[in-house]
Amino acid sequence: MTKEPSGAKADNFTPAEPKNTAPFALGRINYIIMLAGIATIALGFVLMAMDSEPHGFGFLGLTLGPIVVMTGFMAQFFAILYRPKN
Repeated sequence: MTKEPSGAKADNFTPAEPKNTAPFALGRINYIIMLAGIATIALGFVLMAMDSEPHGFGFLGLTLGPIVVMTGFMAQFFAILYRPKN
């Protein structure tokens, strides 16, 4: 014989559904920053490919391109961790 909790009936028990306030894990501004970061990374790779020196050993391939790519990755990191002030 099982005991029912006091004040609760077993026949009309419905589990509480979790409230989903946002359909996405991050906010709109986070996704905008992510898109900007992806564009920056792509721009960095294009800059590295545009280097006219053999094997990419010029300024674009060794200096400017990697700096732009790293900036894009930092933007991605920031976009994931950014929380808007409420």
